[in-house]
Amino acid sequence: MGDVVISLTRAVGQLADPVVARVLAKTLAVTALAFVALGAGLYVALVELFAWAGWQTGGLAEAAAATLIAIVSAWLLFRIVALAVLQFFADEVVAAVEERHYPAAAREARRLPLAREAANAAKGIARALLVNALALPLALALWFTAIGPAIVFLGANALLLGRELTDMTWLRHAPPGGEKPHPVPRLEQAALGGVIVALMLVPLVNLVAPLIGAAAGTHLAHRRMARHAAGREVAA
Repeated sequence: MGDVVISLTRAVGQLADPVVARVLAKTLAVTALAFVALGAGLYVALVELFAWAGWQTGGLAEAAAATLIAIVSAWLLFRIVALAVLQFFADEVVAAVEERHYPAAAREARRLPLAREAANAAKGIARALLVNALALPLALALWFTAIGPAIVFLGANALLLGRELTDMTWLRHAPPGGEKPHPVPRLEQAALGGVIVALMLVPLVNLVAPLIGAAAGTHLAHRRMARHAAGREVAA
């Protein structure tokens, strides 16, 4: 687990990197625009609805309702939407970490073809569905504990998140033909994912948690790949 701690420490230390700061700014800006667009769309829909119902409010009620819904949606969904938006910029974080700490590897990194990215995305979705389906019976069995189901699903999704965060780097360096074992043990993937999931529950910190995860996943994958390459892999 020492690799996980070291990777997280280095990731936090790179938050001040201009590239990482730009990714954070872009993520927040696009996420905010998404909710502004949601509010505008709701306003138009409510105007049509009120007109159909024969209510004459001069647009004030529609605007108030649309604003309220958008604010509540942002409060509940901001973290989820921001994480989804980050996926479009995560490669920039991975590249920034590699250029600073692993320049030789950065030069050898390859950009995946669109078909391969689509296949990897499909595998990720299938993996998420399978893991959550397997976790469901246990969650139902612990329903009477109230907190049990939440712990089960948090644990399951910590493993999924850890895999996604390390895949961002591993897939840039994995051999193009044939599948090789993932260099990061599942226990370390789960540990990394668990820390990031926990950080995402903390207000304000949750805004940078995905960036920390992407950077830490890069460090963790490279540390493990280096051990494999040197023939010094140790038991997790």
